[in-house]
Amino acid sequence: MSTEQVSETQMVSQKQSDEQPAIRIAALHDLDQFQSCVDLQIAVWGYSDGDLIPRRVFLLADRIGGQVLGAFDGEAIVGFAMGLPGYKNGKPYLHSHMLAVLPAYRNLGLGRRLKLAQRDDAIARGFELMEWTFDPLEIKNAHLNIARLGAICRRYQPDFYGPSSSPLQGGLPTDRLYAEWWLNSPRVQRVLGEAGDASDHTDAVTEEILVPQELFHWKQEPATRGLASERQRSNREALQAAFSRGLAVTGYRRESNGDGHFLLGPLDPHQISPSGSLPTSHADAPETSIVS
Repeated sequence: MSTEQVSETQMVSQKQSDEQPAIRIAALHDLDQFQSCVDLQIAVWGYSDGDLIPRRVFLLADRIGGQVLGAFDGEAIVGFAMGLPGYKNGKPYLHSHMLAVLPAYRNLGLGRRLKLAQRDDAIARGFELMEWTFDPLEIKNAHLNIARLGAICRRYQPDFYGPSSSPLQGGLPTDRLYAEWWLNSPRVQRVLGEAGDASDHTDAVTEEILVPQELFHWKQEPATRGLASERQRSNREALQAAFSRGLAVTGYRRESNGDGHFLLGPLDPHQISPSGSLPTSHADAPETSIVS
C-alpha cells in the first residue's frame, strides 16, 4: 500500500456542504500548522498540558503515512482531523485519533466534511477501513458517526482514558464506543448517497437505547451529576449486553426534543462486504472528537 500523501487540491472534498463554501480542507505539513492544532485542542476541550497531543505527534502522523487535515477559513485553521495508520489481523487500516472544530464553526456541517475528506484520502491510498471511538453520551457526535456517515459499532470500552482534564467530560468515566467505517461498503455508499436510495435498505432494529438530551447539562452540574453517572452506567450495561449477543449499532435517531436513540439489531454482512463475509473489528485507541 502506498503511503504517499495526496495533494491539497485532491484533498478538497467533492462532497462539500453548500452551507459553508468559503471553508477549504487541505493537508497540513508544517510545524506552525501543527501548533495551530495544539492550540485548537485547548480552545475546544480545555485540556491541561498532560492531556494535549503535542505537535511532534502531528508531524509523526504526517510523516508515517497517516493524515493531518485542516479546515481553513482564509488562512486560519478552524478545525482539524488527525489519523494514524494501523495494522492488525493481517490488514492495514486507518485510525482517526482526533477531530475538532472551533465552537464558532459548529452546526455548519464542517465535522462531516472533515470525515469525508479523510475518507477520500484513505480510499485513494488503498485503505478499506477507518476506525475511531466516541463518547456514547454525546448525541451530535453519535448521530454524525452512525446516521450521517454510516459507521457501525460492535465494541464498548469503559473508562478508556482514565480521568480526563476536559471540563466537557464532567468528571465521568471516559467510556467510548468504537466506530467502524467500512469506506467502500454498500452501507456507507448508501448512507452517503453514492449508490441507491437510503430507503432501499432498512436495518432490522430489535433494541433501542435512550440518550436523554439533558445529559450534557446533568454532567456539568454537581447537583445532577449523579443522574448522568447512572444513565452512563445503565447504557454501558445495555450496549455491552447487546454486543455480547451479536447485535450491532446500525442506526441512530434524534428526536425533535433533542433526545438520541441508539438503534441495534443483527448486522447484515452484505451491507459491509459484497461477499457476505463479516469482517472482524480491530480498533485499538479512541478518537477524541468535538464536531457537529
